[in-house]
Amino acid sequence: MELVTGGAGFIGSHLVDALVGRGRGVRGFDNFSSGREDFLSHHEGSGMVEVVRGDLLDPESVKESMDGIETVHHMAANPDIRLGTEVTDTDLRQGTVATYNVLEAMRVNGVSKISFSSSSAVYGEADLMPTPEDYGPIMPISLYGASKIASEALITAWVGTFGAQGYIHRFANIVGPRGTHGVIFDFIHKLKRDPARLEVLGDGFQEKSYMSAQDCVRSMLHVMDCNDDDANLYNLGTGDTCSVSRIAEIVVEESGLDGVSIEYTGGKRGWAGDVPKTYLDVSKLLATGFEPTTMSEQAIRDTARDLIDEIGL
Repeated sequence: MELVTGGAGFIGSHLVDALVGRGRGVRGFDNFSSGREDFLSHHEGSGMVEVVRGDLLDPESVKESMDGIETVHHMAANPDIRLGTEVTDTDLRQGTVATYNVLEAMRVNGVSKISFSSSSAVYGEADLMPTPEDYGPIMPISLYGASKIASEALITAWVGTFGAQGYIHRFANIVGPRGTHGVIFDFIHKLKRDPARLEVLGDGFQEKSYMSAQDCVRSMLHVMDCNDDDANLYNLGTGDTCSVSRIAEIVVEESGLDGVSIEYTGGKRGWAGDVPKTYLDVSKLLATGFEPTTMSEQAIRDTARDLIDEIGL
């Protein structure tokens, strides 16, 4: 059986689907702060998915969740980078401390394999683009990015000290159905409130790598199949980028609304800690034989359609 922390969340629930598709039994561990029961409801009665309501900041419940587990997919974290600017210990607790509790529970229960959802945010404002996995020094500019790199360090320390096996996945911006945050989600909600005007934070030139949730979890499992090293690190993305201004245009196009005024607040960042441009080098991933099914812009368009259906507009 495999454990997915944050299993009822956006990416976590897609990972549960992928694991079940492989015939794996899954235990989803979630506190439902952002995850939703209906994201896993289609597995009810299948006998393949067990849902545990618990908090990673409760060490005892984390230890109990490890019973019979072979691999931990640690997906749970604060999903909103901007929240760290208001509640400054959010990423420390929900990211770094939670990861420590997961690793310690694994050690106590003899579970040795962990797959971790890291982020392109760890690179901060990288001078080299596309940015490869060996870029450094790494200097994140958000508390979210700091918590991710701290969690990566804890994982490699557990690998070196206790003989664990770690897979660290540095995600591009992941988009898709069941999204509960992010730029596409925000744009749809803004248009729902005011169908005549769409406010875009920053100057619109912010440019990032995007990947569909389905491709994300497929690539995670692919690199785990392909590599058996003690510590494994991969950028996961599509190898291209899309600008915020283009995302705004796509969302407006898919909304079917006419005469929408797209207005920019100005400045190169959408918020404090926002990295204006990220462009991941995914040549290492592609060298394993993985191929994304959609590139950034198509993943964004598909997501806009899915979320408009889910949210309503």
